[in-house]
Amino acid sequence: MMEWEANCRTTAMGIMPHTDVEKALELVFSMDIPYWPQLPNITYHEDMYAQVSEGFPGVTIDVENERVNFDTSKFMEDIGDYSEWMDRLENFALSPEYSVVFHKFLDRDLAGYPSIRGQSTGPVSFGFKIVDENLKPIIYNEDVRSILYDFIQRKVNSQCEEMRQENRNAFVWVDEPGLGWVFTSLSGYNDVQAKEDYRNFMAGIDGLKAIHLCANVNLPYLLELGLDMVSFDAYQMEVMPKGYADAVADFIKSGGIISWGIVPTDSMAMSRETPEMLAQRTMNYWQVVAENSDISSEQIARQALIAPARCCLKNIEVLSTEKEDCKQETGSCTISSVEEKIVETAFSYVNRVSEILKNKFSIE
Repeated sequence: MMEWEANCRTTAMGIMPHTDVEKALELVFSMDIPYWPQLPNITYHEDMYAQVSEGFPGVTIDVENERVNFDTSKFMEDIGDYSEWMDRLENFALSPEYSVVFHKFLDRDLAGYPSIRGQSTGPVSFGFKIVDENLKPIIYNEDVRSILYDFIQRKVNSQCEEMRQENRNAFVWVDEPGLGWVFTSLSGYNDVQAKEDYRNFMAGIDGLKAIHLCANVNLPYLLELGLDMVSFDAYQMEVMPKGYADAVADFIKSGGIISWGIVPTDSMAMSRETPEMLAQRTMNYWQVVAENSDISSEQIARQALIAPARCCLKNIEVLSTEKEDCKQETGSCTISSVEEKIVETAFSYVNRVSEILKNKFSIE
């Protein structure tokens, strides 16, 4: 049972473009539910796949070439050691080498926030992304896959336990951009098997069971994975399909929270939008659900978080006007600094959208 209410509060994705830890943290704490950011522009160990791989059997990190390497023979050698230390949750803790910011985040006074959040790359995404010596995704290897689900489950629980020492409502959501791949005809790991594995995986997660997907989404599928919270890219939908209404309503009625990623983080899309327009789009989604189910927009709002649409790392559509604005403010400009400015704008939009929705639905 959650001890806090969503009520259109704000949070954001973990990955950020910053190279200044304190500046990134300052931005993170502008959210109602702050989180520790991942900063891969500082070191490759902060990459979402490298970071979660710490301690996984068979893995080595090639920092120079920015690769996570996996060798099946090494996996078989390492698995004996894994079985000896797997029951000690502290062995799955995130080390300072793999996150320059996690422990600095925990050093802050976090008790007064309604909740705090962490994140971990999920087993499906990791399993598709990382390949063996034959360039075959490791998720296709049943022996590796079973350990992978167990390993990341323990990583999530270890992180959550450490964070709960600072805020008892802490939770970790699992980043799963790779879940979209289970629907492709070329995949050797399909949506039916993934759903069964994922429900078992989530059943072993301590506390709030949450997932984030910043890719094209089959929302009803996500809502059936045994979750308490779903975070998704709502902006890319443009319209809410009527066929999604029952699945959304059932999830809300069960007490679930949906984090609506409604603010774009690429400059081309952002230049076309205002917070007012994005708030209206969100309300349009909710209205479709309300008109085609037995819940109200007000109930959806009270069980909603507001967030950016996607992670805040690489902006592939940098506008020339933003480069010029950056030069005028700083005297120089890099792609990274422009990306940081875009993220700052996106976060301000998120807070404004939240404010508009709270006023609309009389949420304090």
